[in-house]
Amino acid sequence: MTIYIVRHAWAGEFGDPNYPNDFFRPLTPEGCERFAHVVSGLIKLGFAPQAVATSPLVRCRQTAEIVVAHVTPSPDLVEHSALEPGSDLQEMLDWTRSRGDQEHVAWVGHAPDVGYMLEELVGHDMAYTKFKKGACAAIEFEGEPANSQGRLAWFVTAKDLEV
Repeated sequence: MTIYIVRHAWAGEFGDPNYPNDFFRPLTPEGCERFAHVVSGLIKLGFAPQAVATSPLVRCRQTAEIVVAHVTPSPDLVEHSALEPGSDLQEMLDWTRSRGDQEHVAWVGHAPDVGYMLEELVGHDMAYTKFKKGACAAIEFEGEPANSQGRLAWFVTAKDLEV
């Protein structure tokens, strides 16, 4: 099984008075366009989620929708509160295991949580990676995913993809 961990794409600035409730802060138009190019690059690396779980916050939902729009066949899209800031890794692992025959699943979340999840899944406290906006990690598992059982297959940023 492969879990792709994605940090949301480029959103408006935190504290923008137009979005006093951070839940509703959207991606910028440039962020949407840039992340569409990132997804095209990820697909060339084998990025092929069959399901995408996303934090319900607007910027993550929009990021996940860009994934769904560009991956063929279109993956299932599910909002999951366990990906809100302060993510619940165990709940996400349980959800992922419940996906049955789906061998490739993406989680779209927030920093610093995405870095902590990567660290826990590969089982090394030195594995923490600062996820830039729009970055993605692919973690492979023999069988069902579990803490400390993953292998980091790749980690890329938009800069790595020259986007």
